[in-house]
Amino acid sequence: MTSIDNAPEFIEATLDLPVRYLDRSRAYYLSLGYDNPYRWACHQDSPFAPLRKPLRECRVALVTTAAPYNPEAGEQGPRAPYNARAKFTNVYTMPVEPAPDLRISHVGYDRKHTSAEDINTYLPLARMKEAAVAGRVGQLNPRLYGVPTLRSQRLTNERDAPEILSLCRQEGIDAAVLVAT
Repeated sequence: MTSIDNAPEFIEATLDLPVRYLDRSRAYYLSLGYDNPYRWACHQDSPFAPLRKPLRECRVALVTTAAPYNPEAGEQGPRAPYNARAKFTNVYTMPVEPAPDLRISHVGYDRKHTSAEDINTYLPLARMKEAAVAGRVGQLNPRLYGVPTLRSQRLTNERDAPEILSLCRQEGIDAAVLVAT
């Protein structure tokens, strides 16, 4: 076979390759002028704990890094280019009814191979509601929590995570679904 004859097989095989997210993130940080590649957070002493009761009896909260839509911040819809103006810097809470208008144009993701057209990929609120109705999870908390994506492990550990934990404790949350974008 010639290389032309193998082209359809080659194309098919390469379409299934994973996106090298970690490599791309490290290279991106170096391109920004940082002295070293991005270092992913690693916690040997994780605050995660087993559930104390079955999930179907738990009050569950949704925690997301999606940003509330801000009409003054420019394009933010599905397929929008990266938009730093849409970033937020503080933890927020928002009712889950009616479903909030949250977007992800403020985060870097592979816009060539994916889009933000399916909100359930970054805010699975509809799926959470279905799980609650079906009895797979207990009560869905009436508010969700938003955590900023500031690229700072220190701020996340010292400010944002303790604030989310405090909110969860105040509202009697037994389990949280963390949806990072």
